[in-house]
Amino acid sequence: MTTITLITGGSRGLGRNTALSVARRGGDVVLTYHSRAEDAQAVLAEIEALGRKAVALQLDTGKIAAFPAFADTLRATLSDVWGRTHVDHLVNNAGHGDYASIAETTEAQFDRLVDVHVKGVFFLTQALLPLIADGGRIVNFSSGLTRFAYPGYAAYAAMKGAVEVLTHYMAKEFGARGIAVNTVAPGAIETDFGGGAVRDNPEINKHLAGITALGRVGVPDDIGPMVASLLSPDNRWINAQRIEVSGGQAI
Repeated sequence: MTTITLITGGSRGLGRNTALSVARRGGDVVLTYHSRAEDAQAVLAEIEALGRKAVALQLDTGKIAAFPAFADTLRATLSDVWGRTHVDHLVNNAGHGDYASIAETTEAQFDRLVDVHVKGVFFLTQALLPLIADGGRIVNFSSGLTRFAYPGYAAYAAMKGAVEVLTHYMAKEFGARGIAVNTVAPGAIETDFGGGAVRDNPEINKHLAGITALGRVGVPDDIGPMVASLLSPDNRWINAQRIEVSGGQAI
């Protein structure tokens, strides 16, 4: 049976690449977007051109109160489009970064990071648990910044550290249903994250390439296919792991 993968933040960046990678492997996709409806529709068109089904649903992963209604919408969508009651995979990808030193980080910045990256992942997964098939897979996105430190990312990295701990507990608690849960931690990637600094600033790009064993920074195609592979039956025995995908950055 065709798999259905729900990917939050699937309209751009690593979420978009993951959605396309899943489709190329023969899976169908439900992606969420925050505000970029046109971008989401463009991804749907690309997926459909690959011969797969896809749906885009609006969701702000920082608004926890909206999750029960989102779960109801997802349930109805699965029934209407696929005649199914469950997704096979959940990829908690949606997020943003705030660049600020510890001394300059505001409470509002910190709270928004908590809402999106910690509470959002925790409570969205909770809300969707009844809609995830037994034997399914969950992937939570973290960051290489939980292993190596760059000034300005303390709050963001702390949130991702919490996600890595949460992943262990999810794996433990969901194991009875055969659901494997892992963390994927990208290194520096050429996307629009952080204002596109890695992609658009030649000095930053060169510096990061210089401290990466494979001699360059990453691109989305280094991440999406890896996540799609992790979701496949070939990797069914990988569970409760933090998998860094950084080309050997800062080793």
